Amino acid sequence: MSRTLAPENPVPELVADHDDKKDAVVAAEEVPIVAPANYDEPVVTRRELWSYYLYYNGDNGVGPLGYSLTLFQSLATAAGYDPVRGPGSSCLDANASGKCVVPWGSGTKAVSSVVLVSTGVSFAVMTMIFTTIGSAADYGTFGRWLLLVVTVICWAAQFASMSLTSPDRWGLAMALYMIGFISYGATLVFYAAIFPRLARNTQHSRDLRERHDRGEISAGVYEQEESLEKNRISNISTMHSNIGYIVTLALNLSLLLPLANNPKVNNYVLVFTNGYWVMTGIWWFIYQQPRPGPKLPKGESYITIGWKQIWVALKQYKKLPYTFIYLFSFFLLADGLNTTGTLISICQNDKFSFSFLQNTYLGLAQAITSTASTLGFWYIQRYWKIPTKKMGAFVVTNVVTIMIPLWGMIGIWTDKLGFHNVWEFWAYNVVFGLFQAPYYAFSQTMMAELSPPGFDNMFFGLFGLSNRASSMIGPNVIQAIIDNTGDNWKGFPFLFALCASASLVIWFGVDVPAGRRAAVRWAAEQRGSADVAYADGKDRESVESTAKD
Repeated sequence: MSRTLAPENPVPELVADHDDKKDAVVAAEEVPIVAPANYDEPVVTRRELWSYYLYYNGDNGVGPLGYSLTLFQSLATAAGYDPVRGPGSSCLDANASGKCVVPWGSGTKAVSSVVLVSTGVSFAVMTMIFTTIGSAADYGTFGRWLLLVVTVICWAAQFASMSLTSPDRWGLAMALYMIGFISYGATLVFYAAIFPRLARNTQHSRDLRERHDRGEISAGVYEQEESLEKNRISNISTMHSNIGYIVTLALNLSLLLPLANNPKVNNYVLVFTNGYWVMTGIWWFIYQQPRPGPKLPKGESYITIGWKQIWVALKQYKKLPYTFIYLFSFFLLADGLNTTGTLISICQNDKFSFSFLQNTYLGLAQAITSTASTLGFWYIQRYWKIPTKKMGAFVVTNVVTIMIPLWGMIGIWTDKLGFHNVWEFWAYNVVFGLFQAPYYAFSQTMMAELSPPGFDNMFFGLFGLSNRASSMIGPNVIQAIIDNTGDNWKGFPFLFALCASASLVIWFGVDVPAGRRAAVRWAAEQRGSADVAYADGKDRESVESTAKD
């Protein structure tokens, strides 16, 4: 079996149609397929792997996802007025109605709606990023530099938050929040796109592949063990993100407690949080080993190649049915989950008067339970060798994701339950940590299993579109509902329906083993590689020659 690989990525114009008979024979095979190995790529070193984990330790979202939103909403609320009492009134008075608007165009807009609009626009920008240059990251060293650039932009936006010291700067706070949020979302996607290639090049994966090549283990065993290796790296990196979340929040208490009466304490905390990420994240860019993709095809550009590759993939969706079913269903699920989180954060900030200190305590509760649950679920999967889909979709995401907006719906009819009480926000953060945090690890592992090998950035770009950029829909729908009703809780029914429908599709519409076989087969066809092995030891050429006979 040859170990020499053709270029990992196709030139879109060169994608050729294959003989129908051959495709039918290959598609009919019900045995696992093993992707060809690239032995030219360096083996992952311990130092490189730890620098990968440390990057995620700092890229934990405390600043761009948590504090920046709180600071933005706080300044906008302080700058706004109570529409019931009229201009000149304060939204923060003891007698305020609970509604708050700020000038918006030729009229006014509720602060909650402004926050949701900024989030929705941010997700729309992410969509353009992931679709335009996501696939380009598979070529040459572009992906390596792309992660560095978006990381530096996020760092700069967070440090610039030091200038947000008065309510009249709420517009600048909105801009910095959006820049930080967009670049933060991009770092998550392009960081996650690295791990499938890392998992294929660990010493353990190399040893497994060599044992398979020698015929010591079957393709089915190899698939299972490689999947567990992907889950190992994904879970450990997620655990490090949660540990970083805990450490960052704990360190922030050293500023929040002694400087509680300092008007700039929130700004100091944001800068301090960002400094922690710089300190832990810089090592990945120093110790990452070169694993460049093929050269960009002649006549192509980094701006257009992504759209062309996506078009090629979409035209051949019938060959990757489960990959695209998962992307579609996760598009809906992530929209519901992310928008639910944003809406609850808005309610939480109102309940705790935009307190960084209270949000830090709640974040610690979520981070501690997230770390424990990620380790616990990974131990359960490793011990009983449970498939990713059953761990990610059935146990973790679907039921809990549906229950969270369902609970919020109760708040429409009563103020005794449904995210109206302090204890409910504590319970939400604990439940989120226990049951939602592990899903982020398992969901990206599931995407890695359904992604054609060598097209990681391309399909993780689509995954990022499904995960992050999908939420340009939910926030815009919810803000319209809030604008019309003046009630934050009226947004929960739409989110409940969105999460429930997506969960049903994942439950009954995604076959991971079949999807993995189709992904490897599709990648081999695009490369023109014959180095595809079947469990019975036959390669593609022998199968096709048999079909001809």
